[in-house]
Amino acid sequence: AGSVKTGKMPEGEKTRQCKQEEQQRKEEEQEGLIEFYGSYQELFQFFCSNTTIHGAIRLVCSKKNKMKTAFWSVLFFLTFGLMYWQFGILYREYFSYPVNLNLNLNSDRLTFPAVTLCTLNPYRYSAIRKKLDELDQITHQTLLDLYDYNMSLARSDWSTLSTRKRSSRSLLHHVQRHPLRRQKRDNLVNLPENSPSVDKNDWKIGFVLCSENNKDCFHQAYSSGVDAVREWYSFHYINILAQMPDAKALDESDFENFIYACRFNEATCDKANYTHFHHPLYGNCYTFNDNSSSLWTSSLPGINNGLSLVVRTEQNDFIPLLSTVTGARVMVHDQNEPAFMDDGGFNVRPGIETSVSMRKEMTVRLGGSYSDCTEDGRDVPVQNLYSSRYTEQVCIRSCFQLNMVERCGCAYYFYPLPAGAEYCDYTKHVAWGYCYYKLLAEFKADVLGCFHKCRKPCKMTEYQLSAGYSRWPSAVSEDWVFYMLSQQNKYNITSKRNGVAKVNIFFEEWNYKTNGESPAFTVVTLLSQLGNQWSLWFGSSVLSVMELAELILDFIAITFILALRWFHSRQQPSPPGPPPNSHDNTAFQDEAPGLCAAHRFTVEAVVTMLPSYNSLEPREVGHE
Repeated sequence: AGSVKTGKMPEGEKTRQCKQEEQQRKEEEQEGLIEFYGSYQELFQFFCSNTTIHGAIRLVCSKKNKMKTAFWSVLFFLTFGLMYWQFGILYREYFSYPVNLNLNLNSDRLTFPAVTLCTLNPYRYSAIRKKLDELDQITHQTLLDLYDYNMSLARSDWSTLSTRKRSSRSLLHHVQRHPLRRQKRDNLVNLPENSPSVDKNDWKIGFVLCSENNKDCFHQAYSSGVDAVREWYSFHYINILAQMPDAKALDESDFENFIYACRFNEATCDKANYTHFHHPLYGNCYTFNDNSSSLWTSSLPGINNGLSLVVRTEQNDFIPLLSTVTGARVMVHDQNEPAFMDDGGFNVRPGIETSVSMRKEMTVRLGGSYSDCTEDGRDVPVQNLYSSRYTEQVCIRSCFQLNMVERCGCAYYFYPLPAGAEYCDYTKHVAWGYCYYKLLAEFKADVLGCFHKCRKPCKMTEYQLSAGYSRWPSAVSEDWVFYMLSQQNKYNITSKRNGVAKVNIFFEEWNYKTNGESPAFTVVTLLSQLGNQWSLWFGSSVLSVMELAELILDFIAITFILALRWFHSRQQPSPPGPPPNSHDNTAFQDEAPGLCAAHRFTVEAVVTMLPSYNSLEPREVGHE
């Protein structure tokens, strides 16, 4: 008989294999360099058990009590929401960029500002005298037709008009194109025809302006006849000035006949201390202390340490239809800034001593995100037409002038001339008046956007003025004062008191105020407020915030890994089923690799040869 026998696995090999599998399992259970949790529940449980955020541990400790778990969950997330609501308020306040206003009082010797003084009387210059006489004669006839008023002409009469028919024909033609008319008020236009006659008080007066082809016209009307006549006369006066090829022909400075006495800081002024320019409406103007090389400095405050002027206010050989006031106009402004007399000036009365005390005030604004101020105007989309530094009024006037050149094809005479442009004149630009008044209405309504484009400068210097008045000279001293003026300055007018005035401009004190701005909510303040809110609601620190950030990153990583596994499982094909004749009994399957049981046996098979049963077969018995 033969047998086939399988021996048992050697004990040493079995022990060695079990140790290897056990060591591999321990290595897999050890923490790796980068470890991710197997599920969201495991991640959240680990975070709540180990975080330093107050209240999070209650979500794990109370898991056997569902009511407590729900209560602490609602409380935790409600507190979280309230904290971030406070965070939103803090961020909104920070990004609104609030500022604190700082008020500082400084004491120092002060540089005296620039002072501009104008005669308030447009002069009848010799270069345009003839045309002005013709315009006066036309205005005389217009007032006679409208109001039956016979205006006396000082320099011309109707005989001179007949001798200048050829020269005045052009001017008369343009004046007739823009006639001065009366018009019924709007509420009286629809009166029935049989209504009684309308009184003169119920009329508006103005002049007609038409487009170049006369298809569109409008009535520039005024409720006051004085305003209408002055505006109409000024419109034609500007056209006469614009026809002058050289503006220097109007430069007829008469400083000695306008300013009788000038004194600063007890010292006499000279020609080096002023500059002269001509204003179309305010006449000759003189600016003192505008030379940056030698600026005046006040040694002491008070009336005796400032600027003192004695000026002539007599109206002689001027334009009565253009100027209706007597005296002089004064404006105090900073150096390197143009004098806009119609914005910040004040009038000086004849026969009065006007004492103006000043207080200096500086304003410094924060730029950038805190305000829309500009440092020097370079970031403003408007070209500066003035030869001065940037101011808001400079920008606004430059903006209007540039729009005037673009829309009307010419420049307004009151403002600087842009490069390549020419001043408006109805001998060359027939309908410029129509275009100008239309554009002016859009400018005032901010349709042009000039007030939006022009921003305030970040640094400004202003002077707060206070004025006092007294009679000058007094009744007991006027005789010798006027006598001295007549001897020295050829002062020989009849009405003495209405022909002279005195102006004193001085610093009230050396103290000046500086209004500054500082950030009210800085980054340090923001971090401090955020930390306060975090500590209030959760009683934790910056490291707690890092723990929360780690939770979020782990959540994202787990989500990515689970999604990747799901995607790969969808891509792999399912394993084939077992063959038909295969055994389903798992007892006959191979052991899984690495499986090490506590007791492992080998199957021993003994095969015994079956005995031969030939002896059972019938034998044949022979007969002996």
